[in-house]
Amino acid sequence: MTLPNLDDNAAEDVLRYAMQEFDGKVGLASSFGAEDVVLMNMMAKIDAEKAYVFTLDTGRLPYETYSVFDEFKKKYPTLTIHTFYPDTNAVEEMVTQQGPNLFYESIANRKKCCDVRKVDPLKRALSGLDAWITGLRREQSVTRTEVAKVENDTGFGLVKFNPLADWSEADVWEYIRKNNVPYNSLHDKNYPSIGCAPCTRAVKEGEDIRAGRWWWESPDLKECGLHVKG
Repeated sequence: MTLPNLDDNAAEDVLRYAMQEFDGKVGLASSFGAEDVVLMNMMAKIDAEKAYVFTLDTGRLPYETYSVFDEFKKKYPTLTIHTFYPDTNAVEEMVTQQGPNLFYESIANRKKCCDVRKVDPLKRALSGLDAWITGLRREQSVTRTEVAKVENDTGFGLVKFNPLADWSEADVWEYIRKNNVPYNSLHDKNYPSIGCAPCTRAVKEGEDIRAGRWWWESPDLKECGLHVKG
């Protein structure tokens, strides 16, 4: 599909284009991280009832993540947040065979856990959609430096919008504070990037913002499979 170049467009304009062009067929994937709550807030302001937001509950999320979920439901009662869980049988089989913390043992095991708990549920969440929206930013990691604001996602066969691609971390937090957006309290404890509880830790001063995710792996391998082009 031939896509417009939206790299010079403001984030709100990219979202508005996505919601209008793919009316009812575009969804925001939210993990309730800083970037995601910014996009949720923007979409709610554009049209809360029309916005389609979904989240993947892996079963291993921090308590603080669920708290943000609740805060958003209170702030925007007309914004529906659809929740997708991993297949029970797949989780039971994986944990029975390899234990609950298999991901620490090898990259292959970590990717298997991500596949079961995140990638497979994402495929179900994206089924029926023609496009999806993410909070990816170019400065987040070495695996994301080429992210465009709109691109063809060959891995999932959809159009992918990344409205915050050119935003800095400072831009994200300026928006959150200016608009009083609910956010994950772990961010205040040096957790710039938050995933599953056992795979996320606080970062030290001077470390990369993704250093707390799968910290036992090489930086160029730190993707769970949600944002790897096929």
